[in-house]
Amino acid sequence: MDYNALGASKKGGKIPRHKEHNAPGTDKNPFGKRPSKEELIARLKAKAEKSSK
Repeated sequence: MDYNALGASKKGGKIPRHKEHNAPGTDKNPFGKRPSKEELIARLKAKAEKSSK
């Protein structure tokens, strides 16, 4: 049986169902406001040190 000829509707593709609240480009997280790698590493080290105490 040729199921392609039945004319079944296709899904909408890979469109997300909702938008993230903190997606890049929004009011809370505008483009160009990402922290540098050094800032991220410093924050991770501080958190690891705090949790190890």
